[in-house]
Amino acid sequence: MDRRQFVRFSGVVGAATLLAGTAAAGNAAAATGPVPTDPSCPTPPPPGGAAPCPPASMQALCGSPNDNDLLWNDVRYCTTGTPPPPGQTPPACLRTTPNYVVLHGRPENQHNYLLLPSCRISGIECPFLVSTSAHNYWNDAWETARSTGSVPVQYTNIGLGVNSQGARRYQQLHIHMAGVRPSTQRRLQELESMGRMATQPSHWGDPGSQAAVTGRPGSGDRTYRILRLPNLTQNLFALLYQNVVRPQGLSMANQTMIVVPKMTAAGFAQAFYVLNSDTSLHDGTSTCDYLLVYN
Repeated sequence: MDRRQFVRFSGVVGAATLLAGTAAAGNAAAATGPVPTDPSCPTPPPPGGAAPCPPASMQALCGSPNDNDLLWNDVRYCTTGTPPPPGQTPPACLRTTPNYVVLHGRPENQHNYLLLPSCRISGIECPFLVSTSAHNYWNDAWETARSTGSVPVQYTNIGLGVNSQGARRYQQLHIHMAGVRPSTQRRLQELESMGRMATQPSHWGDPGSQAAVTGRPGSGDRTYRILRLPNLTQNLFALLYQNVVRPQGLSMANQTMIVVPKMTAAGFAQAFYVLNSDTSLHDGTSTCDYLLVYN
């Protein structure tokens, strides 16, 4: 999807009627198995109403609820009890809430999980994600994966990541919740002390925010644009689009994003490193897999 198409469809959000569930689901936020939902927008509505899903006018870019994708089939099973197609094993629904579900990643262990929207959202290229109506899946991932979360990532340092459209295997948005190497944490803190990262979203796209970070052994360095934030209350997809993608004429579909909570000997240091990259950068990458530890 080119930038002109993305902007055109982004404008649809304000005028379109947003789909939302209409059937009562009780206190679905505490559920751990399949819960009922409205098939037009598979987000079980909590008390007060669920976050909206992309409108039908965006299905060409964001996916249709009728799509046959392995991860979307898993989401449907967890949220509606719909059995996956023949040959696909039903997943373990580790957590099912009105707005997202949590599944095991592959390989299955205690530091590799996925958080997926209950809405049909194909991936980072879906323009609904940058709208003011989009749910904050990044903050959900952090609150879920942290040591006090409902599905904690049992690793000294953790990271959250989304792959670009071309680098992912399945076509349902999923935030990886996995480990991060101590060397990655040290490198990010070193770059922070050197002033080699943006501290305001408006400077995220500046050359001074770009730095090399070493990934898994033998993979070499990759260049990332790095932003330091005090919290994840803002829409990270929107920040990326507004401050990097749109000003530089890039494509959201080609972007990868990684969030690394800052950790010290005392624990979480109340800050997050938000990394972005794409292949337009020298030694850039479109995948979060260099920095996250799944095995």
